[in-house]
Amino acid sequence: MPQRDAVMLASVLHLMSHYTARDGNDRPCVRLASVIERHLCALARLPDLDPVLRATCEQLCEKWAGLVDDGMPPPAKPSFIERMMGNRLGTRLA
Repeated sequence: MPQRDAVMLASVLHLMSHYTARDGNDRPCVRLASVIERHLCALARLPDLDPVLRATCEQLCEKWAGLVDDGMPPPAKPSFIERMMGNRLGTRLA
C-alpha cells in the first residue's frame, strides 16, 4: 500500500472514531464499540500493514476499548445474605 493511501485511510479512521454510535439515551453503544475495537485490533496485527496505519489502529483500538469499559454496567454488589454466607463459608474453610 503506498504511503499516501495509508495516511488517507488512517485519517478516515480517525474521523470515523470521533463520531461514536449512540443509543437512545445518547450513551456510546457498547456492542458497536466492542465490534469496532476488535476490528481495529485485528487490522493492527496484520503483518504487512503500513506503520502509519498500524499505529493509528492501535491508538484507536485503545480509545474504543475505553468506551467499552466505560459503558459496561458496574458489577452487582453481593446482597447482605450473600456477604454473610460468604464470610461464614470463609471462616469454615480457614
